Amino acid sequence: MKILFLAIEFIAGLLLITAVLLHAAKGEGLGSIGSPARVFGSQKDMEKGLNKFTGVTAFVFMLTALILSLFFS
Repeated sequence: MKILFLAIEFIAGLLLITAVLLHAAKGEGLGSIGSPARVFGSQKDMEKGLNKFTGVTAFVFMLTALILSLFFS
């Protein structure tokens, strides 16, 4: 059972890292000095879906970490 929770946490950790890296940058940085960086508009629906996925993945990661620390330490 412990190995199952460790595997779930490992996979959730990798998915969480990937989801965070897929998010668009909030600030424009130095790229906005010459012209606007967003020419074709924003992708709000994709960001909303990515936010939900990131939240669910973070919840699964934290839940498995809590279960592992409480029952298997």
